Amino acid sequence: MKGLCILGSTGSVGQNCLRVVTSLPGRFRVVALSAGKNLDVLARQVLEFGPELVVVGASDCVEPLRARVEALGFRTPLTILAGVEGQKEAVALPAVDFVVSASHGVTGLAATYEAILAGKRIGLASKEVLVVAGELVTCAARERAVEILPIDSEHSAVHQCLRSGLQREVRRIILTASGGPFLNTPRKAFDGLTPEQALKHPVWKMGGRITIDSSTLMNKGLEVIEAHWLFGLPPSRIDIYIHPESVIHSMIEFIDGTIMAQLSVADMRIPIQYALTYPDRLAVDGSSLSLDLVTTRGLHFLVPDTKRFPCLDLAREALAKGGAAPCALNAADEIAVEAFVSGRLRFSDIPRVIEKVVADSPTAVLDSLERVLECDRESRQRAREAVANLRGTQGRATAQ
Repeated sequence: MKGLCILGSTGSVGQNCLRVVTSLPGRFRVVALSAGKNLDVLARQVLEFGPELVVVGASDCVEPLRARVEALGFRTPLTILAGVEGQKEAVALPAVDFVVSASHGVTGLAATYEAILAGKRIGLASKEVLVVAGELVTCAARERAVEILPIDSEHSAVHQCLRSGLQREVRRIILTASGGPFLNTPRKAFDGLTPEQALKHPVWKMGGRITIDSSTLMNKGLEVIEAHWLFGLPPSRIDIYIHPESVIHSMIEFIDGTIMAQLSVADMRIPIQYALTYPDRLAVDGSSLSLDLVTTRGLHFLVPDTKRFPCLDLAREALAKGGAAPCALNAADEIAVEAFVSGRLRFSDIPRVIEKVVADSPTAVLDSLERVLECDRESRQRAREAVANLRGTQGRATAQ
């Protein structure tokens, strides 16, 4: 029985991961769960899966969680820790074989890195881990022969297609994107777009930030960086196609002209189960996960319009610049998205904030976890300043 530690258990990926565990009885044991402050959901997970260790986002959540768990009738001794140090202890438990990294943003970076140092197999859903610390993380994994299995549907698709050939036989990777809610929205309307509109993704049910990132196509830019580190291809050999039907999740073109594609319904349980059970494939739970090609009304592909969605080019430029630029890109994007959701920034200003912060980022290599986290903090501060400056400029323009 495989021992699991799930970082981000109350999020969308974490909850789907536990659904997969439930559907495959006798194959997995949930050893540890980690979450932020969604204590009600976490308490129910503790009751159902009985982990030996639980980690919450802050120390002031420890006793409230314990009270909720006891109120639900859980009587087994339970260790509850808090913060990054608690996460690091959870992933290093001897009973843990597989760590699902699904924490929001960079909050799970230190624990994921610790899990690699401890030799645990990684199921990676938090693309930010590789965006901000790709070289550091992949070097550590290589040195310890640790497998990093992607849980993102696009990168899972690439991983599956690669089973048909050798890496040296790959000409290019093609990542697909739904295009988000604003695929056909005129550029002139971008200033007036609202968070409510941006949060209505046409295909996937995801967390807030990733849904906004999908509307700007920054999510796909981050996925280019992730694919570069996962599969070792230069960005010039990683293409993006808009595919509104979201049936093909990614493709590989081999050097002989063959294109291998992975098709499935848009359900995160499929890539999660693939990662958890790799190298085996097991039957899925439920006919709802079977793709009916007869009723699929065509497959369409478009080249993304980077004038309307400049975040794609910003991500590629950050990867090309290297050093601290990808870390700065991610931090600036997160702050800009927060400002947009809270009504302090226009949708069209999100890429402006990111461009400013990335342009000012240092070229130094982030060769330690401490330097990565320092860069993240500094970039967030510069992004907050950029948001404030834009608000000030717009306020003066309105007054005039």
